[in-house]
Amino acid sequence: MQNQHPALIDPYNRRITSLRISVTQRCNLNCIYCHREGEDAPLPSEISRETITTLVHAALAHGVRRIKFTGGEPLCRSDFAEIISELPRMKDVSATTNGTLLAERAHDLADAGLHRVNISLDTLQPDRYRRITGHDMLNSVLDGVAAAVDAGLTPVKLNMVLLGGTNDDEIWDLIDFARESGDVILQLIELMDFAGVSGSPARIDMDAIEDALRARASTVITREMHRRKKYLIDGAEVEVVRPIDNSEFCANCNRLRVTSDGRLKGCLLSNDGLVDISGASEEEMHTLLEKAVAMRKPYYSPDV
Repeated sequence: MQNQHPALIDPYNRRITSLRISVTQRCNLNCIYCHREGEDAPLPSEISRETITTLVHAALAHGVRRIKFTGGEPLCRSDFAEIISELPRMKDVSATTNGTLLAERAHDLADAGLHRVNISLDTLQPDRYRRITGHDMLNSVLDGVAAAVDAGLTPVKLNMVLLGGTNDDEIWDLIDFARESGDVILQLIELMDFAGVSGSPARIDMDAIEDALRARASTVITREMHRRKKYLIDGAEVEVVRPIDNSEFCANCNRLRVTSDGRLKGCLLSNDGLVDISGASEEEMHTLLEKAVAMRKPYYSPDV
């Protein structure tokens, strides 16, 4: 399909090809490191299905190819499958989820048009899971992983946030779990430091983690974007995500975010330049997209 509108290119020559849409702030867990997608306070309303559909149709015309849905927990919305089903057909529609509600809904979401999922899984130990999330729902998450693989929401990516002194001794256990679970990739994610998030655990030495992975990997692949490396270890695939103080990560960012109350947002770490899109027509949406992109700037940059 040819684009009907110009590409969305910000003042730093970064082209937007991806939308990350938060559909709710609601969540059934209370994770100790949660950053609430950068949303500081409870919001009065949730973005409507109509606004999401209109936004995606407009964004497609500007060359956006990928949509990722987040929350809160997206599956807290009872109409999440309907949101997916009303989208135009796209190459890549994915969702991040804590997995606790996924077992019963994975096949319906796949039938609606969802392609793949990222599932938060920081530990395989029930007591640690309870300490990290505030709830005893680890078995539900493990069932959700199995259901996602069975439904073809693959490759399933397991997001393990590395928490110093809490779960950093389980990396190899999670690698084994990913290998044994089928079409599953483990993502080791550097803990982001958000002001106002109380009780956050310590960050750990990511260089040391990568040295250990490299020593056991048969192949190391460096992805072009975000200084991200992929390690192939005895049939398991492990990616390391390092957003902190990473000017290269920001320099290559191709993502525009959407808050759960329907505002375009240029950067997770900044609330500058929010653009309200609630109730906009498709014609208005083109102008609003261009306005939001024109205000984007990298958070980590030697020039900013």
